[in-house]
Amino acid sequence: MTTHYFTVDVEEYFQVSAFEGSVPRDAWDRLPSRVEAAVHGILDLLERHRARGTFFTLGWVADRHPDMIRRIARAGHELASHGWDHKRVTQIGPEEFRESVRRTKECLEQLTGAPVLGFRAPSFSIVPGREWALDVLAEEGYRYDSSLFPIRRPGGYGYADGGRDPYRLDRAAGSIEELPPATLRRWGLNLPAGGGAYFRIFPYALVRAAVREYDVRGVPAVFYMHPWEIDPDQPRQRVSWSARFRHYTGLGRTLPRLERLLCEFRFSAIADRFSPAGSVAAS
Repeated sequence: MTTHYFTVDVEEYFQVSAFEGSVPRDAWDRLPSRVEAAVHGILDLLERHRARGTFFTLGWVADRHPDMIRRIARAGHELASHGWDHKRVTQIGPEEFRESVRRTKECLEQLTGAPVLGFRAPSFSIVPGREWALDVLAEEGYRYDSSLFPIRRPGGYGYADGGRDPYRLDRAAGSIEELPPATLRRWGLNLPAGGGAYFRIFPYALVRAAVREYDVRGVPAVFYMHPWEIDPDQPRQRVSWSARFRHYTGLGRTLPRLERLLCEFRFSAIADRFSPAGSVAAS
């Protein structure tokens, strides 16, 4: 059985891109934090299933919850970067992006004593025209990225010409490994099936079929989720109907579905790929 990658984008419920117009950044510190309880629930879930994961964490969150970060590391999971404050790559330039990924990497490494190898952009926002971000990551010492979602979707993300399987990107600044979220290939299209809202809203069978297809091919699938997705009691924000639908639909289904997914497939952290016994050289 293939070992797949379980990943968590560690952010507060109010930091999602869909809420940007309604929840300004200067209000974040005044809102009740719920990330610790949710992350502890995910840690307990992974422990029950003897699974490991990669936690792509905002520097803003790590700075305010250092004990949570240390608990993730003590439990044997990987800490990786999600940038500092959830600004999408499409909203900033190279220098601000460099400061964000450098500052977050340093924060996480100081808290855990372990090197930070990976990055995932908020809302998968390394899109065509923003490939300079990959050069910045290579220059800042990152070994891999997990931001190029190989789908076509309006609304600010999608890298349709990217590969579905892990692959190496040779950039001017150096090489970096790309670990795209899982998709299901049907009717000549890549259907998003790697987690998030797709996991909560679409039938479970879609994600199961996608991971099974990777399993058969012997290729690791990248699954992703957010801590707020197991928190159906989180405070509701006054946002548009579409944002409410995408953010709140299916929150009560997430944990049972995760239990089922972790029972059916084997998961670990992306960092294992870069260990001496990992599979980069063979992939």
